[in-house]
Amino acid sequence: MSGNLETNLNLNSPINSQAHVSRVRRLLTEMWKHRLSYLFIAPFLICFVFFIILPIIAAVYLSFTYFNTVQSPYYIGWLNYQNLFSQDTIFLQYVLPNTFRFAVIVGPVGYVASFFLAWLITQVPKTIRGFYALAIYAPSLTAGVAMSVVWGVIFAGARTGYLNSMLLQLGWIDKPILWVTDKNYLMNIMIIVSVWAAMGLGFLAMIAGILNVNPELYEAGRIDGIKSRLEEIWYITIPSMKAQMLFSAVMAIVGTFKAGAIGVELSGQNPTPEYAGQLITNHIDDYGFIRFEMGYAAATSVVLLVVIYLANRLGYRLFGTRGDE
Repeated sequence: MSGNLETNLNLNSPINSQAHVSRVRRLLTEMWKHRLSYLFIAPFLICFVFFIILPIIAAVYLSFTYFNTVQSPYYIGWLNYQNLFSQDTIFLQYVLPNTFRFAVIVGPVGYVASFFLAWLITQVPKTIRGFYALAIYAPSLTAGVAMSVVWGVIFAGARTGYLNSMLLQLGWIDKPILWVTDKNYLMNIMIIVSVWAAMGLGFLAMIAGILNVNPELYEAGRIDGIKSRLEEIWYITIPSMKAQMLFSAVMAIVGTFKAGAIGVELSGQNPTPEYAGQLITNHIDDYGFIRFEMGYAAATSVVLLVVIYLANRLGYRLFGTRGDE
């Protein structure tokens, strides 16, 4: 008791108060000294706070409430999370397995494909390198249009669909298959389309990383005994571009886990047929914007945020350095 009293007295003593005021003054002085730097980063900080920090805080708060967008939210504790992991059979039987299957396949496959294509592009002459890079990057910019125009025609359920027409002519099927509305095919089609459209910013970062590797390292590697391109990639290229590899890994993880529109756009239904292509983001949209159970949708989004965070930590473990963590 006396120890606590002495501690409180020491904290409240005039000497400690003066030291605290002195530290605050030094901090303010340093901020004023570098006021121009703070002015330049202010737009980013303002956007980050208003569009990242505040929405996360709002989602965490709403996840502990019942909120139907009409009445004011009221506190219900952990009930949303309890229902999500104990009573929501759609989430447990379809949404969660679908999401992890989709992420585990599309993330690594798209990541490896991005690196492989980026490496191939850096091997072509500089005059045509930009054309190939744009051709591979473009699908990630127009994924929604491409799904409705290109893939929609390919996987159309009528006889005029490109895939059905080809298989009918070959005699492999007797009648057209409803590809995007059949639970047996929808997830596989989603994976194919997502890998095709996975060459986004991470792909461009990998091209930049490969082009910025010091050529002298390759010459030194040949002197030290490296004989093949594969050894060059493993021992020189990848270690020299860990920053770009980490950025691409983070983008791939976030992109795969937040995907969801693809199944709805392909099938034209939300929920997708028999929940075959239902992902976590579809579940959030279902409860948030169709059923208007915003509290429950917020709880699901918080779970998604935690999953993405843990997956990103794994990415930092694989490609990050001590300073990155």
